[in-house]
Amino acid sequence: MTLEIEISRKAYRIAKGERLVFDNFALEVADGSIVALLGPSGCGKSSLLRIVAGLDRDFSGAVGGAPGRLGMAFQEPRLLPWRSVADNLRLAAPNLDHAALADLLAAFELEGHGADYPGQLSLGLARRAALARAFAVEPELLLLDEPFASLDRALHLRLRGLLARRIAATGITALIATHDLDDALLLADEIVFLDRAPARIRGRLPIAAPRGARDEILTNLRASAEIYYMIDAPGNGNSEAAS
Repeated sequence: MTLEIEISRKAYRIAKGERLVFDNFALEVADGSIVALLGPSGCGKSSLLRIVAGLDRDFSGAVGGAPGRLGMAFQEPRLLPWRSVADNLRLAAPNLDHAALADLLAAFELEGHGADYPGQLSLGLARRAALARAFAVEPELLLLDEPFASLDRALHLRLRGLLARRIAATGITALIATHDLDDALLLADEIVFLDRAPARIRGRLPIAAPRGARDEILTNLRASAEIYYMIDAPGNGNSEAAS
Protein backbone atom coordinates (compact mmCIF):
# COMPACT_ATOMS: atom_id res chain seq x y z
CA MET A 1 0.00 0.00 0.00
CA THR A 2 1.32 3.45 -0.90
CA LEU A 3 2.17 5.78 1.98
CA GLU A 4 0.33 9.03 1.29
CA ILE A 5 1.40 12.15 3.15
CA GLU A 6 -0.61 15.34 2.81
CA ILE A 7 0.21 18.30 5.06
CA SER A 8 -1.82 21.36 4.25
CA ARG A 9 -0.22 23.35 7.06
CA LYS A 10 2.33 22.87 9.84
CA ALA A 11 3.86 25.74 11.81
CA TYR A 12 5.91 26.20 14.98
CA ARG A 13 5.31 29.02 17.44
CA ILE A 14 8.33 31.26 17.84
CA ALA A 15 8.97 34.48 19.75
CA LYS A 16 7.85 36.71 16.88
CA GLY A 17 4.82 34.72 15.81
CA GLU A 18 5.19 31.42 13.97
CA ARG A 19 7.47 29.63 11.56
CA LEU A 20 5.72 27.90 8.69
CA VAL A 21 7.30 24.50 7.92
CA PHE A 22 4.78 22.88 5.55
CA ASP A 23 2.23 24.56 3.32
CA ASN A 24 0.26 22.33 0.94
CA PHE A 25 2.92 19.63 0.96
CA ALA A 26 2.28 16.16 -0.47
CA LEU A 27 4.47 13.08 -0.84
CA GLU A 28 3.74 9.49 -1.87
CA VAL A 29 6.07 6.60 -1.00
CA ALA A 30 5.54 3.30 -2.79
CA ASP A 31 5.31 0.13 -0.74
CA GLY A 32 8.71 -1.51 -0.28
CA SER A 33 10.74 1.49 -1.41
CA ILE A 34 13.55 3.28 0.43
CA VAL A 35 13.19 7.04 0.11
CA ALA A 36 15.81 9.50 1.33
CA LEU A 37 14.66 12.99 2.28
CA LEU A 38 17.59 15.28 1.53
CA GLY A 39 17.70 18.98 2.25
CA PRO A 40 19.28 21.70 4.37
CA SER A 41 18.94 21.98 8.12
CA GLY A 42 15.59 23.42 9.12
CA CYS A 43 13.69 22.34 5.99
CA GLY A 44 11.36 20.03 7.94
CA LYS A 45 12.85 16.54 7.48
CA SER A 46 12.57 15.58 11.16
CA SER A 47 9.15 17.19 11.42
CA LEU A 48 7.94 15.09 8.52
CA LEU A 49 9.14 11.87 10.16
CA ARG A 50 7.48 12.76 13.46
CA ILE A 51 4.20 13.45 11.66
CA VAL A 52 4.36 10.12 9.81
CA ALA A 53 5.16 8.34 13.08
CA GLY A 54 2.15 9.91 14.79
CA LEU A 55 4.35 11.71 17.33
CA ASP A 56 3.23 15.14 16.12
CA ARG A 57 -0.49 15.61 15.54
CA ASP A 58 -0.41 19.40 15.62
CA PHE A 59 -0.82 19.87 11.87
CA SER A 60 -3.53 20.13 9.25
CA GLY A 61 -3.63 17.21 6.84
CA ALA A 62 -3.53 13.44 6.91
CA VAL A 63 -1.20 10.45 6.59
CA GLY A 64 -2.73 7.47 4.83
CA GLY A 65 -1.57 3.99 4.00
CA ALA A 66 0.97 3.77 6.84
CA PRO A 67 1.84 0.12 7.61
CA GLY A 68 0.97 -1.26 11.01
CA ARG A 69 4.40 -1.96 12.53
CA LEU A 70 6.63 1.08 12.81
CA GLY A 71 10.32 1.23 13.70
CA MET A 72 12.07 4.54 14.28
CA ALA A 73 15.58 5.73 15.11
CA PHE A 74 15.93 9.34 16.21
CA GLN A 75 18.83 11.75 15.84
CA GLU A 76 19.88 10.78 19.38
CA PRO A 77 19.87 7.08 20.41
CA ARG A 78 17.24 7.69 23.16
CA LEU A 79 17.91 4.41 24.94
CA LEU A 80 16.46 4.05 28.44
CA PRO A 81 19.52 4.55 30.66
CA TRP A 82 18.25 2.31 33.47
CA ARG A 83 17.74 -0.65 31.11
CA SER A 84 20.37 -2.87 29.50
CA VAL A 85 20.74 -3.00 25.73
CA ALA A 86 18.90 -6.33 25.66
CA ASP A 87 16.06 -4.94 27.77
CA ASN A 88 15.78 -1.86 25.56
CA LEU A 89 15.24 -4.20 22.62
CA ARG A 90 12.76 -6.37 24.51
CA LEU A 91 10.74 -3.32 25.55
CA ALA A 92 10.27 -2.51 21.86
CA ALA A 93 9.56 -6.15 20.98
CA PRO A 94 8.27 -8.07 24.05
CA ASN A 95 8.02 -11.34 22.08
CA LEU A 96 11.71 -11.29 21.15
CA ASP A 97 13.05 -14.70 22.20
CA HIS A 98 16.64 -15.49 23.13
CA ALA A 99 17.62 -16.72 19.66
CA ALA A 100 16.08 -13.74 17.89
CA LEU A 101 17.75 -11.37 20.35
CA ALA A 102 21.12 -12.98 19.73
CA ASP A 103 20.63 -12.73 15.96
CA LEU A 104 19.71 -9.05 16.23
CA LEU A 105 22.70 -8.22 18.42
CA ALA A 106 24.96 -10.04 15.97
CA ALA A 107 23.44 -8.27 12.96
CA PHE A 108 24.35 -4.88 14.47
CA GLU A 109 27.75 -6.01 15.81
CA LEU A 110 26.59 -5.80 19.43
CA GLU A 111 27.71 -9.25 20.55
CA GLY A 112 28.84 -9.07 24.17
CA HIS A 113 26.98 -5.81 24.83
CA GLY A 114 23.48 -7.10 25.55
CA ALA A 115 23.99 -6.74 29.32
CA ASP A 116 25.60 -3.30 29.04
CA TYR A 117 23.74 -0.16 30.03
CA PRO A 118 23.60 2.86 27.69
CA GLY A 119 26.00 4.81 29.89
CA GLN A 120 28.63 2.15 29.25
CA LEU A 121 28.37 2.44 25.45
CA SER A 122 30.30 4.57 23.00
CA LEU A 123 28.21 6.73 20.69
CA GLY A 124 28.76 4.25 17.86
CA LEU A 125 27.53 1.33 19.97
CA ALA A 126 24.56 3.36 21.22
CA ARG A 127 23.58 4.21 17.63
CA ARG A 128 23.81 0.53 16.68
CA ALA A 129 21.62 -0.36 19.66
CA ALA A 130 19.06 2.27 18.60
CA LEU A 131 19.00 0.85 15.07
CA ALA A 132 18.67 -2.69 16.43
CA ARG A 133 15.70 -1.53 18.52
CA ALA A 134 14.06 -0.05 15.41
CA PHE A 135 14.46 -3.40 13.61
CA ALA A 136 13.44 -5.48 16.65
CA VAL A 137 9.75 -4.92 15.95
CA GLU A 138 10.18 -6.31 12.40
CA PRO A 139 8.85 -3.01 11.04
CA GLU A 140 6.82 -2.64 7.92
CA LEU A 141 7.76 1.07 7.90
CA LEU A 142 11.18 2.26 9.07
CA LEU A 143 11.86 5.92 9.87
CA LEU A 144 15.49 6.99 10.30
CA ASP A 145 16.38 10.53 11.34
CA GLU A 146 20.04 11.35 10.60
CA PRO A 147 21.13 7.86 11.74
CA PHE A 148 24.87 8.63 11.50
CA ALA A 149 24.89 12.08 13.12
CA SER A 150 28.00 12.99 15.16
CA LEU A 151 29.94 9.86 14.20
CA ASP A 152 33.50 10.03 12.94
CA ARG A 153 33.80 9.33 9.22
CA ALA A 154 35.23 5.82 9.51
CA LEU A 155 32.44 4.68 11.84
CA HIS A 156 29.86 6.50 9.73
CA LEU A 157 30.90 4.53 6.64
CA ARG A 158 30.97 1.22 8.49
CA LEU A 159 27.55 1.75 10.04
CA ARG A 160 26.12 2.88 6.71
CA GLY A 161 27.27 -0.37 5.10
CA LEU A 162 25.75 -2.38 7.95
CA LEU A 163 22.44 -0.53 7.59
CA ALA A 164 22.41 -0.99 3.81
CA ARG A 165 22.81 -4.76 4.21
CA ARG A 166 20.06 -4.93 6.82
CA ILE A 167 17.62 -2.89 4.73
CA ALA A 168 18.33 -5.00 1.65
CA ALA A 169 17.54 -8.17 3.60
CA THR A 170 14.12 -7.00 4.82
CA GLY A 171 12.21 -5.48 1.88
CA ILE A 172 10.59 -2.88 4.13
CA THR A 173 9.42 0.63 3.31
CA ALA A 174 11.71 3.30 4.72
CA LEU A 175 12.03 7.08 4.98
CA ILE A 176 15.53 8.33 5.79
CA ALA A 177 16.09 11.98 6.68
CA THR A 178 19.62 13.14 5.89
CA HIS A 179 21.69 16.08 4.70
CA ASP A 180 24.46 13.79 3.44
CA LEU A 181 24.21 13.25 -0.31
CA ASP A 182 26.36 10.10 -0.32
CA ASP A 183 24.16 8.49 2.36
CA ALA A 184 21.10 9.17 0.22
CA LEU A 185 22.76 7.89 -2.96
CA LEU A 186 24.01 4.67 -1.36
CA LEU A 187 20.97 3.74 0.73
CA ALA A 188 17.86 4.85 -1.14
CA ASP A 189 15.84 3.74 -4.14
CA GLU A 190 14.82 7.36 -4.63
CA ILE A 191 15.94 10.73 -3.30
CA VAL A 192 13.40 13.46 -2.58
CA PHE A 193 15.16 16.84 -2.56
CA LEU A 194 13.53 19.39 -0.27
CA ASP A 195 13.77 23.17 -0.41
CA ARG A 196 13.96 25.35 2.66
CA ALA A 197 10.87 25.77 4.82
CA PRO A 198 8.08 25.96 3.99
CA ALA A 199 9.17 22.69 2.44
CA ARG A 200 8.78 22.13 -1.28
CA ILE A 201 9.88 19.12 -3.31
CA ARG A 202 12.67 20.47 -5.50
CA GLY A 203 12.99 17.20 -7.42
CA ARG A 204 12.92 13.41 -7.21
CA LEU A 205 15.78 11.22 -8.37
CA PRO A 206 15.18 7.45 -8.78
CA ILE A 207 18.30 5.30 -8.36
CA ALA A 208 18.18 2.08 -10.35
CA ALA A 209 21.70 0.81 -9.62
CA PRO A 210 21.93 -2.10 -7.14
CA ARG A 211 23.12 -0.95 -3.71
CA GLY A 212 26.13 -3.25 -3.76
CA ALA A 213 27.44 -1.69 -6.97
CA ARG A 214 26.94 1.97 -6.16
CA ASP A 215 30.31 2.69 -4.57
CA GLU A 216 31.96 2.19 -7.96
CA ILE A 217 29.64 4.65 -9.74
CA LEU A 218 29.24 7.15 -6.91
CA THR A 219 30.82 9.98 -8.94
CA ASN A 220 28.27 9.47 -11.72
CA LEU A 221 25.41 9.32 -9.21
CA ARG A 222 26.56 12.59 -7.66
CA ALA A 223 26.58 14.22 -11.09
CA SER A 224 22.98 13.11 -11.65
CA ALA A 225 21.98 14.69 -8.33
CA GLU A 226 23.68 18.04 -8.90
CA ILE A 227 20.68 19.59 -10.63
CA TYR A 228 18.65 19.17 -7.43
CA TYR A 229 21.15 19.19 -4.58
CA MET A 230 21.49 22.38 -2.56
CA ILE A 231 24.64 22.97 -0.52
CA ASP A 232 23.67 23.98 3.02
CA ALA A 233 26.20 26.79 3.25
CA PRO A 234 26.59 29.04 6.31
CA GLY A 235 24.75 32.32 6.09
CA ASN A 236 21.80 31.00 4.13
CA GLY A 237 19.32 31.68 6.91
CA ASN A 238 19.28 28.18 8.42
CA SER A 239 17.10 27.34 11.37
CA GLU A 240 17.29 24.17 13.42
CA ALA A 241 13.73 24.49 14.77
CA ALA A 242 12.32 21.91 12.39
CA SER A 243 15.43 20.10 11.22
